Amino acid sequence: MTDRESDAATTPHDADSTGIGPVDAATLPGRPGIAHVAVPDVPNFRDAGVGGLRTGRLFRSGALSLLTPEGAQRLKALGVRSVIDLRTSSERSRWPDERHGLDYTDHHHPVLPDRAETGTEWPTTGLETYVFMAETGGHAITGAVRRIAAPGGLPAIVHCAVGKDRTGITIAVLHHLAGLPDDEIVTDFLRSNAHLGLDRGPVTYLDENGEEQLSHPVETVNLLAALDRMRELHGSIEGYLLAHGATRADLDTVRAALTP
Repeated sequence: MTDRESDAATTPHDADSTGIGPVDAATLPGRPGIAHVAVPDVPNFRDAGVGGLRTGRLFRSGALSLLTPEGAQRLKALGVRSVIDLRTSSERSRWPDERHGLDYTDHHHPVLPDRAETGTEWPTTGLETYVFMAETGGHAITGAVRRIAAPGGLPAIVHCAVGKDRTGITIAVLHHLAGLPDDEIVTDFLRSNAHLGLDRGPVTYLDENGEEQLSHPVETVNLLAALDRMRELHGSIEGYLLAHGATRADLDTVRAALTP
C-alpha cells in the first residue's frame, strides 16, 4: 500500500466517495440535548470516544476544507474548541480548513515533512510510511497530545487529509494513553476503511498538487509496526512522548480527560 494519499489533501473528489452519514443519535454524556451526529461534508468524521472512553471530547476526521455552513453548525453543537491539523503547510495552503464563523483554535502539527518545502519524499509502501511517521513525527504527535492536555483544549478534532493514516497513528497514541488495549485501538483504526469506502477497494483522490492518486485501505500490520517502533526507540509509548517534550502531567491530564 502506498500512503502518499495518507494524507494528501481532501478535495470535492474525495468527498463524493466517503459515503458518510449520521452514525449515532444518542445524546452525548454530559451534554444534554446535543446529539452525536456525523458531519457529512467532512470525510471520516467520528467520535474517538470508543471502548468505554468518554464521548464528546475527542473527534477525528479528514480535513475541514469542504465544511459547509450546515456542517459548521453541527461542529458548533458539539462544542469544538480546538482543531489539530496534522497536514503539511502545502496541503493547508492548497486546501485550507473552512470555518463559517466557528470559534476554535487552530493548531498545526505536521506529522510528515513537507515535500515541497524540504524535498523529502515519503516512503512508497504503507509499512514503510508508518514506521517513517513514528521515526519523524514524534514532535507533531507529542504536540497534539500537549494541545489536548492544555486548559481549554477539549472538545477537539484531530485531522489530516482523509483522517486515516496521520490521524490514525495520533489517535492510536491517545487511545493508548487512555488505557485502551491494542486490539481495541486497532478496531477503531480500521473503521476508516468503511467510513471512506475503502472496504470496497482503493478510491481516487487529488493530492496537494491536484494530481489524481489512489487511496488504499488502512492495515493492522502498519499501525502495530509504528507503535512497536515507538517502543523500540524509547522503551514505551509514554517514553516516546516524554522524549519529544511531553511531561508526566500532560500524560496524566490526557488520560483523565478521556476516561470516565
